[in-house]
Amino acid sequence: MTISPTATATPGTDVGVLMPVVVHFDDLDPMGLLHNGHYQVLVERAWGWFWRSKGLGGKSGLEGDGFNVAKTFDITYDRPVADIGEYAVHLWMQRLGTTSATAGYRVCSADGTTYAHGSRTVVRLDRTTMRPTAWSEQVAEIARTLGLPESELHRAR
Repeated sequence: MTISPTATATPGTDVGVLMPVVVHFDDLDPMGLLHNGHYQVLVERAWGWFWRSKGLGGKSGLEGDGFNVAKTFDITYDRPVADIGEYAVHLWMQRLGTTSATAGYRVCSADGTTYAHGSRTVVRLDRTTMRPTAWSEQVAEIARTLGLPESELHRAR
């Protein structure tokens, strides 16, 4: 059996947070499986709800640190989601740079079955200039609660 580097870097649920998500009928493709593009939607929604639950992003979700854009989104599909219902997205932080953040994720079931995993990197932008700008200290504090290794704090750009 070969284990990919990403799979070995996936922490247990004692690191990070599990955010509940729901797969609806209209998320399924003609074969009755979760459409490949909807995995990313589940991850993005989970991150959005997580940050808003921590008070970031303001009322619109796009204020301050909430004004950020995806730089990369990597995904490996492990097995198809073949049913509607409740699932979860396991989120954890891998790196927090001055203006960018890289996080790992896993789309999974309540019993721990992994359907997809990967990472995403976002860059915080200044709303006026649309140029990268530094994260607030609040983001660094929250990132630490998500398993961010101290060695990866403000290291990557």
